[in-house]
Amino acid sequence: MVGGNPAQNTLIIQQSRDSSEPIMYNEKVLDHYRNPRNIGEIQDADGLGIYVSESCGDITKFWIKVKENRIVDAKFKTQGCAASIASGSMLTEIVIGKTLEEAQKITRDNVVSALGGLPEFKIHCSLLATDALKDAIYDCLRKRDLPVPNDLQKKHEEIESQIEKLKTMGYIMI
Repeated sequence: MVGGNPAQNTLIIQQSRDSSEPIMYNEKVLDHYRNPRNIGEIQDADGLGIYVSESCGDITKFWIKVKENRIVDAKFKTQGCAASIASGSMLTEIVIGKTLEEAQKITRDNVVSALGGLPEFKIHCSLLATDALKDAIYDCLRKRDLPVPNDLQKKHEEIESQIEKLKTMGYIMI
């Protein structure tokens, strides 16, 4: 486990795609997987972001509602594994109440730590959620004609290129 207590109770939830070894998740990860918080869409969202993992193909979409520069609602949808779903769920809880500037600083390590750890080879799943959030912040800033930081602009261009490539291959985005 990374970022968690290895002595913590863990349960098997799925087999690894790459080996016959079972994947072990702690109870907090399982709770967010089985009972995801803030799942769905925000119809009048101020920002919508998406991120697709090149390594596993998981997809996360993230919606934010912003009032007075503070995120007042966040929702997500994930097409992916238990770690991807748990990461999106946890991130919605972390981000609500944060300013856009504070939200931009949230890292995958923050999500992994809040979940009590993830197996090492599942850490990339937390990146899905944080990068989808950052793309939603990019979208919100762009819609409001506010300055977009260079790192958000660059990441959005990478994501946009990747999504277009997947669409031409026939992938359906959630």
